[in-house]
Amino acid sequence: MGWTAADIPDQAGRTAVVTGANGGLGLETTRALAAAGAHVVMAARNQDKAAEAVADIRRGAPGASLEVVPLDLGSQASVREAAGHILGSHEKIDVLVNNAGIMGMPERRTVDGFEIQFGVGHLGHYALTALLMPALLRADAARIVTVTSTAHHMGRAVDPANPHLEGRYGPWRAYGQAKLANFHFGLGLQRRLAAADAPAASLIAHPGFSNTDLQAVSVRETDGGFSQRFFHRLAGSTGMPPEDGARPQLRAATDPAAK
Repeated sequence: MGWTAADIPDQAGRTAVVTGANGGLGLETTRALAAAGAHVVMAARNQDKAAEAVADIRRGAPGASLEVVPLDLGSQASVREAAGHILGSHEKIDVLVNNAGIMGMPERRTVDGFEIQFGVGHLGHYALTALLMPALLRADAARIVTVTSTAHHMGRAVDPANPHLEGRYGPWRAYGQAKLANFHFGLGLQRRLAAADAPAASLIAHPGFSNTDLQAVSVRETDGGFSQRFFHRLAGSTGMPPEDGARPQLRAATDPAAK
């Protein structure tokens, strides 16, 4: 079967931060890291859903070490507040999984005025990573994992004169731009870390076609747009279960040999 969560090395004594940890791939990533002994900071916007996720994990692993921190990646103020809370509680961070995201949304802006898919998926994670960097660099060999997608192939480089696609907006154009930004952020950060001989590595991961609530949210937010409904149905019939879709980001976060 290849690499599975059973191959995760012992994570005892390590601290991991996972965004979007209250559902889908984030929940399964949290579950696996906690099962391997890590203390997992579950950074999530919906606190009711986060509480349900904690209860779900602890039903199978009563001793799981979990901590919930409110995080709305669509608000730079929330990102700063969440980072401040995490830094105030943890001297070092061993793993950061930039997992959260939205897909195929109708045109709208974050509270800071950014196109929402770019603002949540890329800019929010960019800021969070930067703010947590001191704690990441205090770890022996931190891993920063940014979840991208093959959808980056349909993305185009950000136009500095129109980063929010005003007058050119399309749900999938915006999603592709955000995923391409994730792709280059993860690779560019690795080049910076390597050049500085820093004790950390930045990796990117693609979950494949996974059946999570990402597609369902996309359908609800677009009032059942055709393409959104198509991918929702396709994910339900052919998509991988979330525990399988989470494997790439788990391997990137924990496998010493991952590149």
